[in-house]
Amino acid sequence: MAQTMAEVLLEQGIERGARETTIENTLAVLKARFPHADVNAVKPTLEAIADLTRLKQLNLNASLAPSFRAFQQGLET
Repeated sequence: MAQTMAEVLLEQGIERGARETTIENTLAVLKARFPHADVNAVKPTLEAIADLTRLKQLNLNASLAPSFRAFQQGLET
């Protein structure tokens, strides 16, 4: 059965909200773990990533990376 336009728009809104929340959470983790790093420098790169699964992986990486530089290097791959 085909989706209605309202259903498509709802799904897109949910996806966008999930992306925004994941980006915000990733930045919060980075700021907490690396308070002296320029965390906002990676915000545009995160915002350019459309794949929610990739953003979730980066959120996990933010929790596990040994340094902010290591997180940035993982972001570049």
